Amino acid sequence: MMAHGRTAGTFSPPVMEARRWLEGISFPPERPLINVSQAAPVAPPPEALCRALAEAAINVPQAHLYGPVLGLPELREEVARQWSAAYGGAVAPAQVAITSGCNQAFCAAIASLCGDKDEVILPTPWYFNHKMWLDMSGVQAVPLPAGRDLLPDPEQAASLITPRTRAIVLVTPNNPGGLEYPVELTRAFYRLAQEHGLALIVDETYRDFDARSGAGHDLFEDPGWDATLVQLYSFSKAYRLTGHRVGAMVTSAARLAEVEKFLDTVTICPNQLGQIAALWGMRNLAQWLAGERAEILDRRAAIHDNMPKLTGQGWQLLGCGAYFAYLSHPFAMASDRLAQHLVKDAGILLLPGTMFRPEEDAAGARELRVAFANLDRAGIDTLFDRLATLRSPLVPSGDTA
Repeated sequence: MMAHGRTAGTFSPPVMEARRWLEGISFPPERPLINVSQAAPVAPPPEALCRALAEAAINVPQAHLYGPVLGLPELREEVARQWSAAYGGAVAPAQVAITSGCNQAFCAAIASLCGDKDEVILPTPWYFNHKMWLDMSGVQAVPLPAGRDLLPDPEQAASLITPRTRAIVLVTPNNPGGLEYPVELTRAFYRLAQEHGLALIVDETYRDFDARSGAGHDLFEDPGWDATLVQLYSFSKAYRLTGHRVGAMVTSAARLAEVEKFLDTVTICPNQLGQIAALWGMRNLAQWLAGERAEILDRRAAIHDNMPKLTGQGWQLLGCGAYFAYLSHPFAMASDRLAQHLVKDAGILLLPGTMFRPEEDAAGARELRVAFANLDRAGIDTLFDRLATLRSPLVPSGDTA
């Protein structure tokens, strides 16, 4: 039976598609697969957090029941308290909702903002799940191509605004590019959204791994921030809770009343045990999380340290930060084909730039994303050694498409 629903209007999940490239291929012990395709921790949470989860499962009966649609009050309060301190603004518990992962937070935000044929401005390269949800919601994703520095331009965004525009989306630190958007750039997009009565959706899934010592932006300092800002967050990366699906949305109480309709219809409430784990992590794992951040920053440094192995062959590091390195390769083969060849020829699974751009955008054919968070320095060394051994026809001189 042919699919005629809205799911037929978008592409297959890229990570699942990439996993299919592994079918029928074996990897010898001396050259095991290096999987840098997905930005998700593969290690379990720290033992103390696992024990807290187990104790809650045994001793907290309500952990197995429906809970409040917008999340546990204690977790909402803790997010509000920590966000107020971190960003130097005022965030109230009523402005916080807990969701079943950050992806659901995005879906709920779009459901509260957009109707059929409305438009949302999405910088490219984009996070593919954002594009997929817009497709499935009947919302037009309007690409905002970032330059070679992978930073979107607010003036260019202004030229894309129409009467049907409802929101602008930013991801910082960026997926797939890794870039941390400068405070003044995020502020410029905020002003643009304010001027046009739009929402600014800022996905900060990777905020805990920002290399800067302070907050990534100053938007919460605006007394009326909640009229414009919709901030999204994930507990998955911070506390290794990917399977528990716990995220957050921070915005106005009025918008959350609309979001509640969506959440109640889709999941009724967020995972209770996951919320208990997130709350325990926020209260007890600050020092541990600082260590995790330091390790990720060292792996980021390892990417830079290894780039000389590739630059002489024409590779370029376009962006690096949080969990990601975004690379431009020098080969004539388009990245979607190259990525599949890398599985067999180098034992590397990564995602091509074509998965992060519109089909008509030729830049994706030259780009590759490396999600390096699960590789230590030795693993990153091996990854770059394997990439350096690649031999393939190069792109013609002067061709930067």
